[in-house]
Amino acid sequence: MTTAPKRRPPKTLSPAMLDEVADRFKALAEPNRLLLLQVLQTGELAVGEIVERTGLSLANASKQLQQLHAAGFIQRRKEGLFVYYTLADFDVLTLCDLMCNRVSRDAKAAERALRAG
Repeated sequence: MTTAPKRRPPKTLSPAMLDEVADRFKALAEPNRLLLLQVLQTGELAVGEIVERTGLSLANASKQLQQLHAAGFIQRRKEGLFVYYTLADFDVLTLCDLMCNRVSRDAKAAERALRAG
């Protein structure tokens, strides 16, 4: 038996805001970008450290970091020859946690349905 989702007051977004929100979700719709966010949870890292921890190529990591930066999810600073990245804030992790919990619940429900069927 499933329960209906809790109702919340409707929110009306302008077309410009809908486009902005969609662009942010597009930035998260790439597994390597999610991997980068996961690695940056530990704190600020230089690009070389990010490449080492993720196993991504330097070119791929740089491209994905640029996308996350453009979307406002991460910040960067340059110090000499090194570029360091950090999360802009932890809101994106909250969003990821919400979706991870949903995916986990759906997987458990599908598993129960298979056992029952």
